Amino acid sequence: MRRSRAVRLAALTCLGSFLLLVLYFQGSFSPVTGRLVPTGAGGKGKGAGVRQRHNAEKFARSDAQQIHEHRRAMLNNNCAAHKLSRKRRILNAGDLRHLIVDDQHGLLYCYVPKVACTNWKRVMMVLTGAGRYTDPLTIPASEAHVASNLRTLDSYGTAEINHRLRNYLKFIFVREPFERLLSAYRNKFTRRYNTAFHKRYGTKIIREHRHNPSPEALERGADVTFQEFVWYLVDPKTRREEPFNEHWETVYSLCHPCLIHYDVVGHYETLLQDAHYLLDLVEPDHRVKFPSSNVSSRTTDHMTAMFFQKISPFYQRKLYKLYKLDFTLFNYSIPSYLSLH
Repeated sequence: MRRSRAVRLAALTCLGSFLLLVLYFQGSFSPVTGRLVPTGAGGKGKGAGVRQRHNAEKFARSDAQQIHEHRRAMLNNNCAAHKLSRKRRILNAGDLRHLIVDDQHGLLYCYVPKVACTNWKRVMMVLTGAGRYTDPLTIPASEAHVASNLRTLDSYGTAEINHRLRNYLKFIFVREPFERLLSAYRNKFTRRYNTAFHKRYGTKIIREHRHNPSPEALERGADVTFQEFVWYLVDPKTRREEPFNEHWETVYSLCHPCLIHYDVVGHYETLLQDAHYLLDLVEPDHRVKFPSSNVSSRTTDHMTAMFFQKISPFYQRKLYKLYKLDFTLFNYSIPSYLSLH
């Protein structure tokens, strides 16, 4: 009997470790005073330097700091308004796989596809590379997305995860949700080289949402229209079968902004200014520069409005409902081109 009870206890312990359940007891950070109210170990050790510089900046109250203070206060208020902060749940390993860790500088970066994440991964490779890389732009985009080049938070043990969540500076970059969505569509479904996405998703979208598709379209999946892509997203069957791909998954689902307390919320619309502000905290000597992006091919609000002209008001409303939290949490207004009423 004693042996049986011991075996059951051991099994439960192993199960808990396997699921990597992490109760997020993050300290509350006051947007007014900037003081961290600790709920566990203090800010000693790795990561303390960046957090301390961030706190010192808060007391100085520079223009940039006031902007970031306001953004985080708005995020906290929006989470509270939707009662999302109260729904404090357990984070598991799958929730943490988008959080890239830099132990040298004490950073956690939640990467969001189509929000300059390739360049941010390049920067993180320079920061964590122990001198292997010095210029982010010398790193090929394909290498930046090799999973083994950067360590994510889900690969640590429970105690190590909680230590980093409490003590490291955490940052995220967000973007106007429908511009990000259109950017994902254009990149994954209108570029000839993305044959993997055409095969994996394009063929399925055409099979499910095109009337009388040609054999070639069913075979290649290379000519998905934006309208078909929207139909695929709002179809309840899509999410019942599998989660959204990370390129069109919501920021709310990827980064859990009402559970994880982000110190810096950068915006794609002010990318270079926000990147400079963050890297100034990390590397005061400006050793690492954030790469400039290709403005000519960027998805813009005007371009997004043109694509949405072909989407009926009925499907506009359904799509907005899917991404509503990304609009409201990060204080993006409803686009003027939408017909929601």
